[in-house]
Amino acid sequence: MSLSVKIMDEIKTAMKAKDTVALEALRAVKSELLLTQTASGSKEEISEEEEIKLLQRLVKTRKESARIFTEQNRPDLAEPELAQVAVIEKFLPAQLSEEEIEAVIAKIIAETGASGIASMGKVMGLATAQLGGTAEGKTVSTIVKKLLV
Repeated sequence: MSLSVKIMDEIKTAMKAKDTVALEALRAVKSELLLTQTASGSKEEISEEEEIKLLQRLVKTRKESARIFTEQNRPDLAEPELAQVAVIEKFLPAQLSEEEIEAVIAKIIAETGASGIASMGKVMGLATAQLGGTAEGKTVSTIVKKLLV
């Protein structure tokens, strides 16, 4: 079942439950899916990898907004953003723990023989490709820096 079908089912459920926060988050996902699909000019479905990147981008945007609202002492605006994050994250693959990410990155560094911060780009590229949607880019970057220094 494609992501767009899952989203439509969840939208129907949220409408019946009158869950406005979930409905807003799901409609945002649906909108992004349609924009991404039509941007390429094709009627074909977007790939699962692109769907995951899209969802991660939406989560990242909402987390950043919540952080800014919290810094400005506006918890009334931060809470809905975080609630939307929880709704969107249901569609993402399970995230790896920092220990699991560190093990994968250590393995990549050992295989490539990378050393020093100059090799960070190479390691990041391989790690991002290998970890896919199971790790946040910021976490991966932090661990790569820690292991290469």
